[in-house]
Amino acid sequence: MEAPSPARLYASVAGAALLLLGVIGFFYTATFAGLGDYETALAGLQVNGWLNLFYVAVGAIGLLVAGVSSRAYSLLAGLLFAVLAIVGWGTGWLNVALAVLGLAAAADAKRGSFRSPSVRKEPRKSEPRAKPARQRP
Repeated sequence: MEAPSPARLYASVAGAALLLLGVIGFFYTATFAGLGDYETALAGLQVNGWLNLFYVAVGAIGLLVAGVSSRAYSLLAGLLFAVLAIVGWGTGWLNVALAVLGLAAAADAKRGSFRSPSVRKEPRKSEPRAKPARQRP
């Protein structure tokens, strides 16, 4: 069995975590008053209706594209969370962690470079084809 690429792993784990965080955040507050009006929940996470909706959407997209275009998702999510960390919208440490991990997963030069050497497949050696027997007239 082949180990998943870092981008696929990021899309799956971050997608599931963000989806769960968004759903749990709605239990704390579901007000859509303003982007800067936060309530504190779960270990200092800032939540509001807009942020919860954003987490649910980004998490669901991550789970949907984990097998198809996980590298593009990792790059875009990393850039998006880097911008959010700079702007200051949402929980700062969470944005920085998701940005660093997403960009690191997307920057993986070749697929599967984190696999151990024993897991890598050796190229198949092709056997020469046998010549067909000549038919006599």
